[in-house]
Amino acid sequence: MWTLAAFLLLIPSCGQAATLEKPVLSLHPPWTTIFKGERVTLRCDGYHPLLLELRPINTLWYLGHVLLPSHKKSIEVQAPGVYRCQTRGAPVSDPIHLSVSNDWLILQVPYAPVFEGEPLVMRCRGWYDKVVYKLHYYHDGQAVRYFHSSTNYTVLQARASDSGHYQCSGTMRIPVESAPMFSSKVAVTVQELFQTPVLRTLSPQEARGRVVLRCETRLHAQKRDTPLQFAFYKYSRPVRRFDWGSDYTVPEPEAAELESYWCEAATATRSVRKRSPWLQLPGRGSVPDLAPTPAPAPQAAALAPGDQPLSFRKTPASRSAPSVTSVPNSTLSGLQFPAGHVATAGPQACAPLPTSAEQSREAALQPKVDLLLREMQQLRGLLSRVVLGFKDPQTLRKFTETAETPSSHVTLSPGTPETTVVEGRADS
Repeated sequence: MWTLAAFLLLIPSCGQAATLEKPVLSLHPPWTTIFKGERVTLRCDGYHPLLLELRPINTLWYLGHVLLPSHKKSIEVQAPGVYRCQTRGAPVSDPIHLSVSNDWLILQVPYAPVFEGEPLVMRCRGWYDKVVYKLHYYHDGQAVRYFHSSTNYTVLQARASDSGHYQCSGTMRIPVESAPMFSSKVAVTVQELFQTPVLRTLSPQEARGRVVLRCETRLHAQKRDTPLQFAFYKYSRPVRRFDWGSDYTVPEPEAAELESYWCEAATATRSVRKRSPWLQLPGRGSVPDLAPTPAPAPQAAALAPGDQPLSFRKTPASRSAPSVTSVPNSTLSGLQFPAGHVATAGPQACAPLPTSAEQSREAALQPKVDLLLREMQQLRGLLSRVVLGFKDPQTLRKFTETAETPSSHVTLSPGTPETTVVEGRADS
C-alpha cells in the first residue's frame, strides 16, 4: 500500500517542474489532411507524474482554446482544427493543424516538421482511396513529377529550396475516367537543421598562446542531439578533413602569414553540408614589408607642384639634315620637336644623324621618283581626254585626227642618264 511519503517522492519539486520539457504530440496516420468522415489518432508523449489527488489527471487536451473532456494519453478525432496537449507541470505541446476535405482529390503532407537532409514524402490521394491515374505533382506551379497511377512523391534529401506550395492532379474512374482534377495547394516548409557556421579565432587565454580556430554553429532545438563534423580549409586546400572536433590549431609557419581560412559543418552522412564565410587570419611576428618599391616616374609625366621642369640639351645644328628631339612616350610616340624648341617634360633623347650611305641611297632613288610622278601626270591627261570624248564625240574625233600626225622624240635630261623625259609636239 502506498504511503504518503512514497507519493511525496513521486511528486516533482518546483525546480523539476520548471525544467520539464513540453510533451511531443504525434498524429497517426501522419497526414494533416483527411477526407470528411475519417478519424485519426493523436498521441501525447511526455512526463506523467503520479499525483496525490482523488481523480488522477494525466493529460489535458485542447482543440483551439477549448479544453476537451478526455484525459487519456491518446484520443481519436475527426473534427478539423488546431490540437494541443499538456501534461501536469509541463508546457503546452506544439500544435497540429488537422484539415478535413470534401474534395475528390487531396494532397497529404507530413504533420511533423521536415528538416534539411531528411526525406520529404507527399501523397496524392483519391476519394476514399480510389486509384488516381495520370498523376502529376506540382511545386510552386511547376510540374516536378509524373506517375501513371497512385504513387507517393518523395524528395530523398530535402533542402530549403524544396519549401513552397505543392499540388497534385489526376483522373479517376467513377465509373469512367474523369477529367483531370486538382487538389488544393498545401504549404510545405523545410526547417533548417543547423545555422550557417561561423569561423572565429579563440582568445589568447582560451588558445593558451596558440592560434586556434573554432567553427561555430547552432542546431535546431528539436535536433540538438544531432552529431556534426567539421572540416577546415586554407583557400581551397583542406588542412583538416571532417572530424568531430570544432577546433583547429594553425601551425606556426602558417600563422606568420595573412591567409584565408574557412570551415565546413556537416552531418555524419554528409546529407547536409554548410560552409562558413572566409576568415582573414592576421599573422604573428614580423610581417615582411609588402609595400612596393617606388617605380621610376613615367616619361613625359605631369610635373608635381614645386618640381622644376626638365630641360634638354640642345642638339648641335647640322647643315645636311635638321636635328630633332623625339620623346619616346606611350602617349607621345612619334612626336618630334625641332631643335630650336625645348621640350618641357620627358627624358633627353636625340634622333641619329643620317650617314653618308643613307644620303647616297636617297640621291639614287630621287630620279626614279621624279619619273614616276611625270608618268602619272601624263596618264592623268590621257584619262581626262577620254572622258571628254565620251561627253563630246566631235571633240574626240578632232583629237583623234590630230593625234595621228604628231611626232615625238625622247631626250635625256642632262646629268641623269636613268631619267627619260617624253615630250610630245604636234606639227601644225
